[in-house]
Amino acid sequence: MYPALAFLFLFFAGGLVPANRQFRQTPGGIPVFVVSNGFHTDIVLPLLEPRTGTDWLPQLGQPQLTARFAQYRYAAFGWGSERFYLESYGGHLPKLGTILRAVGPGRTLMHIDFYEGAPRPGRHVVSLQISEAEYRRLTELIQQSFRPDSTGRPELRNAAGYTPDDFFFRARGRYHALRTCNDWTNTTLRRAGLRAALKAPLAGSVLFQTRRSRLPKTTE
Repeated sequence: MYPALAFLFLFFAGGLVPANRQFRQTPGGIPVFVVSNGFHTDIVLPLLEPRTGTDWLPQLGQPQLTARFAQYRYAAFGWGSERFYLESYGGHLPKLGTILRAVGPGRTLMHIDFYEGAPRPGRHVVSLQISEAEYRRLTELIQQSFRPDSTGRPELRNAAGYTPDDFFFRARGRYHALRTCNDWTNTTLRRAGLRAALKAPLAGSVLFQTRRSRLPKTTE
């Protein structure tokens, strides 16, 4: 029993322990955002980033999306349980059986939501400015989370999401109790070199650590 309690303590208290404590923002750097709805977190990036030459619409390989969202400026990227995502249409809470099955490994999806403008920083939105090298690493990690089809392009799972501006793609990896949607966000930020939590099963843990990285690199 004690090992289980110790594990649970570390699992949830990990949000208080920072990773990449030395990270500082880059003044005038590339803007990125961490956005939460209170339960789930997304990473929001520019659709077109000229300094690094990153253009997400062609990378998605969906001509209909390119034509439709060419004038949009940002996109939110999230990873999570396929069952959870698909049972949440219409604002519904997933069934109890779905929640219980999520303890074991299950298939995953990437969720993309297109934004006409930048999110406004607030209680559930953290704004960051990062270097070109950090941005390249961040986009590389997000790209690796998509499961490609036989042609090597991201595979669109659903032609419609919760709104006219969001869509689902098939993803790599398995969702389970130790690998949640917020853990994906946190791990992606951490592996890109940004400040993150040691472990972040909850959205609040992700936001807590990213908020503490607002000082510019020139500040001691």
